[in-house]
Amino acid sequence: MTPLMHPKLINNPFGDPCVLVDFLHEKRAVLFDLGDIAAISSRTLLRVTHVFVSHTHMDHFIGFDRLLRVLLGREKHIHITGPAGFIEHVEHKLYAYSWNLAGSGTADLSIDAHELAEEDTLMSARFRFNTGFQRKDLPSRSVKDGIIFDEANYRVRTVQLDHHIPCLAYSVEEKQHFNVWRNKVSAMGLGVGPWLRELKEAIIRGDPDETIITARWCDNGIPREASYPLHELRQEILRVISGQKITYVTDVGYTPPNVKKIISLAQNSDLFFIESAFLEEDADIAKRKMHLTARQAGDIARRANARRLVQFHFSPRYEGRAVELHEEAMSAFTKEQSTVNRPLPWRDAESL
Repeated sequence: MTPLMHPKLINNPFGDPCVLVDFLHEKRAVLFDLGDIAAISSRTLLRVTHVFVSHTHMDHFIGFDRLLRVLLGREKHIHITGPAGFIEHVEHKLYAYSWNLAGSGTADLSIDAHELAEEDTLMSARFRFNTGFQRKDLPSRSVKDGIIFDEANYRVRTVQLDHHIPCLAYSVEEKQHFNVWRNKVSAMGLGVGPWLRELKEAIIRGDPDETIITARWCDNGIPREASYPLHELRQEILRVISGQKITYVTDVGYTPPNVKKIISLAQNSDLFFIESAFLEEDADIAKRKMHLTARQAGDIARRANARRLVQFHFSPRYEGRAVELHEEAMSAFTKEQSTVNRPLPWRDAESL
């Protein structure tokens, strides 16, 4: 099966944290953290609709300026989310520049900044280029089960962790994955086309079984169409399975409350991005700085029953010793874990 979410660690494990998740067929992408994003093309950044920032230490937020620079002059609406106090951080970033040339009649970039003010409240404010990025507070809303964004196909959850300051971890989940049996489409005398997306969207919306779906396609340049009830198409040509789940965790101490929250958030993740800042031999430094060791990262991923583990955010003190960080994490991750690195049902080997 073809995966719909394609995650990528932007920098090497010693570089600034940033993960890009591209969405197949949707011309959109999201970012987890905004470290150095120079390696991301402007074309890709223009597809970004949401940014999820863990906290505003420089190595996690310095990329905001580049993102802003690329988006200026575009008719674009983007959401950017962070921990308590985040809206003010965005406001100060924007107010660091002069916007005297802003005004009506030009492409209007709109930035909606959101912050998890409390674990069950999301506060929001809008900054528009045409107003010189003057802040306009938006209504706050309650957060249930950590869900901060909920769309037809995907949802994003967050938990607040302790890094001596509030720090957010995130997971993005595909609600359902639809595998189209193309041989069965052909067996019904149909052809593939945009109607298949319409069928999937109807199922996600919960449309009644008797809803008529009209399949339209071209056969050797000749337009064709046929109509069937939704339930018949769903039964004959679709296989519905659990969707992908990707989790992102960084800059967090190995404390019981943090570990409990992370394991709950990351449970059964297909791909788990987790920091591995220190080796276990320097666990005292990790504890003082509220970071994870590689062994702790592997242990958390195993206890969360993650399918695959991706390490990042290595301390520069280990330059040339990345293999040790990897081996330490994998040793803890594979301990009594029969599912580790098993093939994923939605991903072929080469795509990893």
